[in-house]
Amino acid sequence: MLMFRERRPAIRTLRGWAIFVLNEAGAIRECGEHGWMQDRGDPHAHERAFDVARQHPPEGYSPEAAAVAIAEVLESIGDTCPECPAEEIV
Repeated sequence: MLMFRERRPAIRTLRGWAIFVLNEAGAIRECGEHGWMQDRGDPHAHERAFDVARQHPPEGYSPEAAAVAIAEVLESIGDTCPECPAEEIV
C-alpha cells in the first residue's frame, strides 16, 4: 500500500527563512566560487527584507521575531568571501 507523508515546509528554521528573504530582496548574494553568503551593502534591499519580515512573518512567529532574525543574519555575514583572495591595495 502506498503511503504519503506530510510534506515538510521548504524552510525549516527562522534563520533559513531570513536567509531566503534577504536573498530574494537582493540584500545578500552567494560567492559563485565558494558558496559563502555576502552582504551586498544595499540599504534599500535591507529595508525591503525588514518590510517583508514585519508584514509577512513566517507562520508561528511574530513580526518582531522575524525582524530580529533578519538583523541577526545580516550581522553574521560580511561583505567579502573569506576564501577568495583579497584584492591588493595599490
